[in-house]
Amino acid sequence: MGRRVLTADSTSAEPGAVARVEERTRAAALRYLGALNRHDADAVAACVTEDFVNEHTSAMGQGVTGRDAYRGRLDGFLADFADLRYEMEDLVVRDVRAVLAYKMSFRLVSAGNAPVKVRGVFRLWVNSDGLLARRIDYWDGSEVTRQLADAVTATAAHSA
Repeated sequence: MGRRVLTADSTSAEPGAVARVEERTRAAALRYLGALNRHDADAVAACVTEDFVNEHTSAMGQGVTGRDAYRGRLDGFLADFADLRYEMEDLVVRDVRAVLAYKMSFRLVSAGNAPVKVRGVFRLWVNSDGLLARRIDYWDGSEVTRQLADAVTATAAHSA
């Protein structure tokens, strides 16, 4: 990552410092998820730093660096992923890091409104301003591909 990430332990020895940092981290993760669920591209972009790093582990995903570049993709993403919904399964917070397990569902407009449901995990790093500095998104691209293929098969069977 190249940048020094402060942890609660390095910011202050003051009582309660760790709890305040972790609450800020938790709030940032939940604010980000809420903005995605509202399909509010401006609110999503407002949750990240100017030098935000968005990384995908799936070959189907496309990473991007920078708030402006990320914001530039959000309208298209939200339009193609109709009815996008992230359901949080678990949230673990440690200092400035959060791990958020989710179930994501949407209809992929570019694939004939095919319904998709997939589980994944966000790893998030939050800065001292409560903004996401980095996100790594883990989800199973082969499962998405399988569901899209099933939708095409089902559509073809109904058309026959």
